[in-house]
Amino acid sequence: MRLRCAVLDDFQDIATTIADWSPVRDRVEVTSFTGHFATEDELATALADFDIAVTLRERVPFPGSLLDRLPRLRLLVASGMRNSVIDYAAAGRNGVTVCGTQSSAVPPVELTWALLLGLARGLVTEHHALRTGGPWQSTVGADLHGSRLGLIGLGRIGSRVAAVGLAFGMEVTAWSPHLTRERTDEVGVELASSKEELLRTSDFVSLHLVLGESTRGLLGAAELALLKPTAYLVNTSRAALVDQEALLAALREGRIAGAGVDVFDTEPLPADHPMRTAPRLLATPHLGYVSRANYRTYYTQAVEDIAAWLDGSPVRRLG
Repeated sequence: MRLRCAVLDDFQDIATTIADWSPVRDRVEVTSFTGHFATEDELATALADFDIAVTLRERVPFPGSLLDRLPRLRLLVASGMRNSVIDYAAAGRNGVTVCGTQSSAVPPVELTWALLLGLARGLVTEHHALRTGGPWQSTVGADLHGSRLGLIGLGRIGSRVAAVGLAFGMEVTAWSPHLTRERTDEVGVELASSKEELLRTSDFVSLHLVLGESTRGLLGAAELALLKPTAYLVNTSRAALVDQEALLAALREGRIAGAGVDVFDTEPLPADHPMRTAPRLLATPHLGYVSRANYRTYYTQAVEDIAAWLDGSPVRRLG
């Protein structure tokens, strides 16, 4: 009898076609769920008869309370090698092996620039006007060359964003709680003396930090008030880095020129969420990691994880 594997949040219905599942097909029956289970009760019911679950990034929390309700579950595969919403201790207590996959830094870098350029040149406004018979040229674009890009975080994603900014001829400065001059010199950017100085002097600010207790709410109302009224904020990292109510207020009151956001406090975003109608906001439904190459890596390595676990030698274990 084959084991049962659930693939969660397969929104594009692509998981079983973008990778070759033949190495495990004779031992595993795969079911792909294209919708999102919003509550723990829904997820517990959906996964009750599955031995394996493949979860997409950090969309679905697996707390101890859920894992305790899934006695049949034996393997949990998470895309990426870091996942903050899985209770690893509870997984171990319940006999659940947790494995991960590689994840490329390239797609979120590219989306960061898609949002930044879209904001700078008013692409959504101009596209809509052109397609609906609106005014011919209604916006005046912000120049990237010679402007200042402030990066909050200079890790493997932030440093790549910096390289593109330098290629555009921007002045690039960076800050994070533990950033050193040695690191900024290595990347070829300036080290901001403080978070406040970076916010006050930047024309574009982009966040690239891991969410933790020290970074949660890093930009609140006081910090957003430091931004120039002509400045743009981009967040493709985690919503909780920024006080969402403070950001909405800044956008509604026109205290910043705009924001590009790919991450939200609740995902998928509810139909009545204020982020869906906020002015001066260019928003995408958490597409940072969503690219063909990245998905191919996620699901190919998920198959490898499953095969290795079935053979008694799990790989890429997490926790």
